Amino acid sequence: MKEETLNKIDEIGENHIGTSVETPLRQDAFEMTDDEKIAAIEKNVGHIMEVLGLDLTDDSLKGTPKRVAKAYVNELFGGLNPKRKPKMSVFDNNYKYGEMLVEKNITVYSTCEHHLLPIVGRAHVAYISNGTVIGLSKMNRVVDYYAKRPQVQERLTLQIVKELQKALGTEDVACLVDAKHLCVNSRGVKDIESSTVTAEFGGKFKDPAVRREFLDYVKLETTFE
Repeated sequence: MKEETLNKIDEIGENHIGTSVETPLRQDAFEMTDDEKIAAIEKNVGHIMEVLGLDLTDDSLKGTPKRVAKAYVNELFGGLNPKRKPKMSVFDNNYKYGEMLVEKNITVYSTCEHHLLPIVGRAHVAYISNGTVIGLSKMNRVVDYYAKRPQVQERLTLQIVKELQKALGTEDVACLVDAKHLCVNSRGVKDIESSTVTAEFGGKFKDPAVRREFLDYVKLETTFE
């Protein structure tokens, strides 16, 4: 590659810029089985550790390559596999609830696609029914599904909204994500206090009054005695 192209690629990664709303996947992404992927990743993680000078015969390290490989395929990046996409069952809004529904403080565990370091935070999701409703846990599962892949936060926010819009048949969906990126907190600038906030407002949520109502719900303290 030309030096100019390499510099551009490095700049995109350092500035945490995404290049697509869809997660970039090759056409042959799922030709290998999960077990085959785990075996290949195990071998490559072992090579990385050896290059770093680690002794893989040590009892503490010998199982690390396989543990990392299994975590990548089954957990951290499990959301890449479309077979793990949650079923988006919706129901008629028989009780005629016409106000905003907000599911807030959904835990986000994701991974920065530029440095493969953790993204940890909270998502707040809302929708206004146009005749259908969705189970509350499905909103959490949608967030988790799209978080469990190499991500940039802007894409994650958009993917959550688009998936719920499609399932509910309405544009009236909003999502706000507030998260810490360890690629910022633990390396580079090493700013441990900063967090990143992204939001996507669809349909009625573009109205400033409706948007304000959503943000007020997000700020509302939830306490249990």
